[in-house]
Amino acid sequence: MECHATPVSTPALAWRWPPFALLAALLGFLFPLVHRPLLLDGDTYWHLAAGRWMLAHQAIPHTDVFSATMPGAPWVAHEWLSEVLMAAAFSAAGWGGLMLLCGAALAATLGLTSHYLQRHLAQPAPLVCTTLVAACIVPSLFARPHLLALVPLCAWCVALLTARDAGRAPSWRWLALMALWANLHGSFVLGLALAGVLALEALAATPAPRGPALRQWSLFLLGAAAVAMCTPFGWRSLWHPFQLMQPALTATVAEWQPPNFNHLQPLTLALLTLLYTALTRPLRMPPARVFMLLALLYMALKHSRHQMIAGLVGALVLAAPLGLALGRPGAPHADGARAQGASAWRAWGAVLLAMALLAAGLRLAMPPQRGDDQATPMTALAQVPPALLSQPVFNSYEFGGYLIYRQLRPYIDGRADMYGSDFVLAYLAAFQPDRAAFEQATDRYGVRWALIAADSHPMLYLLDTLPHWRRLYGDRVAVVYVRQP
Repeated sequence: MECHATPVSTPALAWRWPPFALLAALLGFLFPLVHRPLLLDGDTYWHLAAGRWMLAHQAIPHTDVFSATMPGAPWVAHEWLSEVLMAAAFSAAGWGGLMLLCGAALAATLGLTSHYLQRHLAQPAPLVCTTLVAACIVPSLFARPHLLALVPLCAWCVALLTARDAGRAPSWRWLALMALWANLHGSFVLGLALAGVLALEALAATPAPRGPALRQWSLFLLGAAAVAMCTPFGWRSLWHPFQLMQPALTATVAEWQPPNFNHLQPLTLALLTLLYTALTRPLRMPPARVFMLLALLYMALKHSRHQMIAGLVGALVLAAPLGLALGRPGAPHADGARAQGASAWRAWGAVLLAMALLAAGLRLAMPPQRGDDQATPMTALAQVPPALLSQPVFNSYEFGGYLIYRQLRPYIDGRADMYGSDFVLAYLAAFQPDRAAFEQATDRYGVRWALIAADSHPMLYLLDTLPHWRRLYGDRVAVVYVRQP
């Protein structure tokens, strides 16, 4: 069944949506400023280091410049623009500046989402949907490029869906957004896929002759694919995101594992809400959008990190069908009501902007203090003699980013795609631990010391029992070992 939104004039809705959208944006801005796990991902460190290197050298690396095991190996730094933005924010205002950048990204995402939802839904449906979207994002709310990429993802989906609701192809000006997105994060390939599915929906809904619609959408898709290659890596930008999906490269990363439904997941709440609505309301959708939702659900069930994409894109795709099933907000007719609404919008905007500026000032005045945590073996690294720091190290996967940030060369870090599946599998064998594989790895790269996570008990036991290794230091985060001559 074809689904179109009823056209509504912007002035008629102007007094309705701004307060809610602005409030959603404000909450999205504030939450990262107090969300402690935001900075607890080890990859944040190497993203900052990569951005710092690019700013210092005024260049984009095409080979590895950080590791001890892969120096000079080909490296597709496909998130280079996000890393530069992160490093610039950090350089300007430290950890507080990075948190403000993340807050701005989440604010834009939730603001755009709630604005679009309220164009189709009456309250409290936009509130419920926006809350579920935010809940799906929180488990992956880390200071990394994927958070910045949520903004173009949301804006791209809104642009495509708005064009479909109006029965036309998207404007070519949105291709600039695709070019920006392709340099921020590899998720831009999802944007191309969504455009392709909606193009098929448009062709199926267009009565004969379909030539004009086919030409418009085909040109837009070709243009989007072309500008997606406007990166320092050209056509490889299109292929590289698929290389990241190799099982060997994702086996050690928790966010690439299926969600654990033994604990309450945001995806569970979203699915139950959708199921309740579908069973109690005449919810009908075009087959293309049903396919999109099923594909998003499959992605979220396969990899927990895709819960945020399923929640965000799913809410936007469902907005128009839900609007038809649940009813839409009516438009006011009195000029006095419109004037009163415009006045309320200005008052809301001033108050919420003041709150955001106050929160930003407080965050900059009281920056977070970094110490030992699951990604930061600060104290353990301070116990390593300076002469030993320059020697090859064998490290836990999650500590590689911090070593790069401290300008030390790790054995491995979060750039698993650069290391390749063979190297990653050999590393996993050494860390199982397999004594022969470990000794082979350390002999090959001349490893002189090791930095191991304190909860890696089998690896710690192996090193405690090997005759040529001595424990130098240990705490609740990391343990340092030294290899004897």
